[in-house]
Amino acid sequence: MALRQDTRRREGVIFLDITNNIKLIEKEDREYPGLLRQISGAPDRLYCIGDISLLHTRSVAVVGTRKCSEYGRQAALKAGRLLAENRVTAVSGMAAGIDRFVHEGALENGGGTIAVLACGPDICYPRSNKVIYDRIVKNGLIISEYPPGTWPRPWQFPMRNRIISGLCLLTAVIEAGTGSGSLITAREAAEQGRDVMALPGNINSPFSMGTNKLIADGAGIITVLEDILRTAGIDPVMDRADKTALGGDELRLYKLLAKNGEMTVDEVCAAMQKDSFEVNGLISVMEIKGIVSFCLGKIFIAKY
Repeated sequence: MALRQDTRRREGVIFLDITNNIKLIEKEDREYPGLLRQISGAPDRLYCIGDISLLHTRSVAVVGTRKCSEYGRQAALKAGRLLAENRVTAVSGMAAGIDRFVHEGALENGGGTIAVLACGPDICYPRSNKVIYDRIVKNGLIISEYPPGTWPRPWQFPMRNRIISGLCLLTAVIEAGTGSGSLITAREAAEQGRDVMALPGNINSPFSMGTNKLIADGAGIITVLEDILRTAGIDPVMDRADKTALGGDELRLYKLLAKNGEMTVDEVCAAMQKDSFEVNGLISVMEIKGIVSFCLGKIFIAKY
């Protein structure tokens, strides 16, 4: 779909002449997403540009800070790619930083992505995201509860976060400072009864103070990005492809770790009814294969 850029501009914003391509979905309509309808304060209407079928796919929200580190950038890109690979729609807010990289990662891998805006759907904000905005319009979905032409105002950003989490099975926070809006999305998800996960980071990094606090407060910890899928009840593609290559005891250990998240050697010995010599040998072989990792006394799945 060709877009004609309007001549109207304000600081940080580009208005787009695409009014005829906007679809209005009312709360009573069949196209309205079921998960979103369940939340308190669900919007009465959604203004959409793009593929509205994505509103009825398995979706996971991945959000984070606007000013991110290289660690956060890489994690966001990989998270988007992973969701796309597993046919899960990546939902974010098209802000600068983590949100943008999540959308990019999903699109790079041919996946679906939904951008929830805090302004009219015909407004690209920030203007630096014009390229990614155009890509989402063509290959994903832009949605907003605000009608075309609505200027982005500060109070609208925390309001839209309930929609990001409300569309999704789970919300994952990649990086967040103590004042990051992504923490509001995490809080909304928790209040909606949805799972919340966070990526741990360097305790000296301002980009990880918010995510580390989320984990301390009970959010699920992302040890590998595939944890996001497993917590959402989705078996990762590589899990399904590679399990057949594991030996009997290897598969038993893998299933134990997938179920429990992480375990000590003693816990594995008890569960498998094997001595520590056998278990340590098994772990060593699986580490060489790149399937598990052993860190700080705990074993966890690394490859997938």
